[in-house]
Amino acid sequence: MKKVYLDNAATTPLDRDVIAEMTNVMENYFGNPSAIHALGREVRTLVEKARKTVANLLGASPSEIFFTSGGTEADNTAIRCGIAAYGIKHAITSKIEHHAVEHTLNMMLKHGEIDKLSFVNIDAKGNVDYAHLEELLQHNERSFVSLMHANNELGTLTDMAKVGDICEKYNAIYHADTVQTMGHYPHNVRELKAHFIVCAAHKLHGPKGVGFLYVNSNIKIPPMIYGGAQERNMRGGTENVYGIVGLAKALEIAYAEMDAHQVYIQDLKDYLKAQLIAEIPGIGFNGETDADKSLYTVLNVSFPEMDMADMLLFNLDINGICASGGSACSSGSNIGSHVLNGIEADPNRPSVRFSFSKYTTKEELDYVIEKVKMVVKQNALV
Repeated sequence: MKKVYLDNAATTPLDRDVIAEMTNVMENYFGNPSAIHALGREVRTLVEKARKTVANLLGASPSEIFFTSGGTEADNTAIRCGIAAYGIKHAITSKIEHHAVEHTLNMMLKHGEIDKLSFVNIDAKGNVDYAHLEELLQHNERSFVSLMHANNELGTLTDMAKVGDICEKYNAIYHADTVQTMGHYPHNVRELKAHFIVCAAHKLHGPKGVGFLYVNSNIKIPPMIYGGAQERNMRGGTENVYGIVGLAKALEIAYAEMDAHQVYIQDLKDYLKAQLIAEIPGIGFNGETDADKSLYTVLNVSFPEMDMADMLLFNLDINGICASGGSACSSGSNIGSHVLNGIEADPNRPSVRFSFSKYTTKEELDYVIEKVKMVVKQNALV
């Protein structure tokens, strides 16, 4: 049976050049980077070289890059430590953020670490209401704003420059969750006004279990993880050297190939969208799908009502198609997707997120279209 992987927003396969880079480190460099002897110093050099690579690609200083275990830790550090450092009591986010942001802020509200949590309005496609964001900032003391660059389920893009300008106007601290867009769009931190941006290497053909947090040099925060003096006293724990080297290599490749891959993957997304519209009556899409408003690696498809809608992903899986999805909440016992609930999607329509990478082919999409048509026909409401 043919296998087609279209869940790249969840994780991506490792690039072979990344594997080679990591394998070399695993085989030849085993010293502890905190050790003062020669073997330790040569491994420390690898970590700092990786940090410099990341910093150069972002237009940052190496001192602004802190390696973490991934996007979730990076988000938590930015939010919890950023709020604590400045005694902020008001946070602003949206109801369609990743759980790494949503759950963290809700926990902080519950435990009294913040006094108020506001949610900026979003429309039916997941677009931020910038006028409402400004209104929320106008009537409060200094606030902390956490909004993602691209929604991981919908693909809808938020204008980081616009959010940065608004935050600057009201002296707010701005954390941008860039996990889904790092390596897919250029991020020049000298042009952006975000105080924090984040990365998870496995979203851009790097290894799992490693990421980074960019902290603008004008912001000073305490550690979230205490222990040794690693990461310039900002994150205790022996560095994941193989992962850090792999992350830097993956980001370097992503920037080198970015323009070509955006054109290639956008063409795949447009092709799948057009074929689904042509072949399946009543098909729809969640979030923005236009190229200038949507992350080019994600297409969230809203299918017509059907029998056994909750088996749609399973039926795709048994046909060798790996994707993800969900539905809006239709009952108290069905939690559903908080993102689809947040945009008030139709709870009777099952949704599937197809997400693409540089390894996806048009031939694979033809197979997907064939199997999707079959599954929809088999389960169509009479």
